[in-house]
Amino acid sequence: MLDFDPAGTAGPVPSPCTNVCQMDPATGWCRGCLRTIEEIAQWGGASEAARRAVWVSIVQRQNLFKPLTDR
Repeated sequence: MLDFDPAGTAGPVPSPCTNVCQMDPATGWCRGCLRTIEEIAQWGGASEAARRAVWVSIVQRQNLFKPLTDR
């Protein structure tokens, strides 16, 4: 899974892209980076603050899957 702390890491915000570009029809998220198609499309022109906000959403989405993988 993706590993970046949007609250604790200073400096430029890295792209969450993992080169696994497949949209999940059930969630509407990319299976690789857990972004929506809108988040992916806006990434290139987004401010650092907007990119951090996307990362916050990604972390929340990752946490939705943790209980399933911890079993």
